[in-house]
Amino acid sequence: MEPIRLNKFISDSGYCSRREADKMIEQGRVTVNGKRPEVGAKVTAKDKVRVDGNQLEVDAVEPVYLLLNKPPGIETTTDTSQRDNIISFTNYPERIFPVGRLDKDSEGLIILTNNGDIVNKILRAGNKHEKEYVVTVDKPINQDFVERMSNGVSILGVNTKKCFVAQEGPTKFRIILTQGMNRQIRRMCEALGYEVQTLQRTRIMHLSLSKIPLGQWRNMTNAEVEELMRLIEHSTKTEEGSKGKKPASEPLAPAKSKKPKQHSSAPAGKQNRTGSSPRSGKSATAGKRDKPKSGGSARGSRGAAKGAAPSGKGRGASGKGGAAKGGRRR
Repeated sequence: MEPIRLNKFISDSGYCSRREADKMIEQGRVTVNGKRPEVGAKVTAKDKVRVDGNQLEVDAVEPVYLLLNKPPGIETTTDTSQRDNIISFTNYPERIFPVGRLDKDSEGLIILTNNGDIVNKILRAGNKHEKEYVVTVDKPINQDFVERMSNGVSILGVNTKKCFVAQEGPTKFRIILTQGMNRQIRRMCEALGYEVQTLQRTRIMHLSLSKIPLGQWRNMTNAEVEELMRLIEHSTKTEEGSKGKKPASEPLAPAKSKKPKQHSSAPAGKQNRTGSSPRSGKSATAGKRDKPKSGGSARGSRGAAKGAAPSGKGRGASGKGGAAKGGRRR
């Protein structure tokens, strides 16, 4: 467990909110290893934290970082009462949530994690983290379309930021965004008189769809997680990252990042019929998704176990040294 703020440690134990924890720290009701800490102090699972003399315990959990190739028809929502939600579809045995959204009709790469600290760092437009898409529209495009899309289009009362756009075929183009406005690409195309037929996200920063079959997921490799943490190290989590930034004078050039290594020991399309279960070997239940987790280092593989998840259908793409195996697509 990486060091976390003391108020978060207390909150994660279920004792009280972070704000109430800060008040108790100021009042001298909290001790760490027998000493009174300052507000803002950090602790780990090894520290003995007591409130009014009672020791608190927080599970030393490892973070989860998954890459899912979302198919069309799946809603990017954590509301499991909603039909075709991404949580039930992924069928992961522990509590996770998506980073950002993909429209129900869209497909492609999406990150799922239990580390809430990275979400806004990835999504804030001011942090300029790239997301790449391949799009087809209902009629032929031309250079005028490419230039207008790349220079910004007026949608939702604002002009979109300049971006990289390249034509890939008569009705197909590639676009790289650092924004994440609601249905941005579809609205941009509509503003120019086009209708999106297919939309696939192929890349988020250095992370690629490569070798992840549609409807399957895999764990990020340790190298991918380390690079992700390096890229967001100086990113802000607040609105400040989206304010006071002037649009670039030229469209963005496509990233030249190295293709992420895939640690696959089996053909990408090979699937089995088992569900994923925690590495501890305990059977997974629906209730495990309600268990919060904190961020830290990359998590390793979870072995397959029959009947591990309620539906019995895991969806992990096979992977070597940390990629979970999953099962049959719906």
